[in-house]
Amino acid sequence: MNAALPLRLDYPYADPPAPGATLEVAPGVVWLRMPLPFALDHINLWLLADGDGWTLVDCGYASDETRALWERHFATTLARRPLRRIIATHYHPDHVGNAQWLCARAGCALTMTQAEFMTAHAAADERSGYDVGRIVELFRAHGMTPEHAAALQARGNAYRRGVPTLPDSFQRLMKGDGILVDGKPWHVLEGHGHSPEHASLYGTESGALISGDMLLPRISTNVSVWAIEPEGDPLQRFLESLSAFEALPADTLVLPSHGLPFRGIPVRVAELRAHHAARLVELEQAIRQRGPRSAADVLPVLFRRELDLQQRFFAMGEAIAHLNHLWHAGRLTRIVTGDNRILFAPPSNHVT
Repeated sequence: MNAALPLRLDYPYADPPAPGATLEVAPGVVWLRMPLPFALDHINLWLLADGDGWTLVDCGYASDETRALWERHFATTLARRPLRRIIATHYHPDHVGNAQWLCARAGCALTMTQAEFMTAHAAADERSGYDVGRIVELFRAHGMTPEHAAALQARGNAYRRGVPTLPDSFQRLMKGDGILVDGKPWHVLEGHGHSPEHASLYGTESGALISGDMLLPRISTNVSVWAIEPEGDPLQRFLESLSAFEALPADTLVLPSHGLPFRGIPVRVAELRAHHAARLVELEQAIRQRGPRSAADVLPVLFRRELDLQQRFFAMGEAIAHLNHLWHAGRLTRIVTGDNRILFAPPSNHVT
């Protein structure tokens, strides 16, 4: 039976482990933190005691700073218990960047869902709609200025900088799989919207959920449209995916990729649903009041701050995702102009 619903999130740990240090958050579950070269400046990684070794969940961004910290962990944390298995929740660089380097060093395989493994290779090789040119073309159609588009084009393949190499083979995870770690079951919960086939892991005995990027305590995970599926509705997929987490016990200890561990899944899911509902209403009202607008036009509605190049990249994808969602729901109309610009307008039956 689920514990009583908390009124707010509970944070059992006030501070993360220091660089190169660890913190045990549940029996056999160890927390590492690695740096990121972005405004979101860290990622949490999780070591699970597994017999005479460890199972690692997520790998960190491939950088000299991160690998120097890994060397410290090899000499201390992992000195007597080597890595036996590496799991990646999804394909993003902070999660899979060091996968090949760690797998080669540990002599083990990378485990992840097939869609995430294939997408990682597509992004690294700029194939199937993941090339910078296609993304720039999509964002131009949605109103990105020539100046911002040129800056994005000049940046090149940022994914490859965080993921210099990838394994050529993997062990497959699927929704509903049960993984034994030290003889204890962890179950795969599949999520969509943030990435194609994100895998979170719930340990029934530990009472912990390694949520990856699907459940974060203080920020909403990025949900974007990319050139591979320009008319898609990833926001709908994300919101539907939250139902699987709502079914877990309310006192589950959530171990997110960013921020601090917390308890209170129902509270956080309700906050996320309310957050996206509010943003959708704001967008709909802005367009009903001002007339047809592009994704670039409505960035100030969703993001009330100055955006750097990295942030604008994700902001554009997220703005398109919210507008596409309103379009698929019949709350806005999507217009393609003669010069291939994409605008969103009130429905034809809208009365001002």
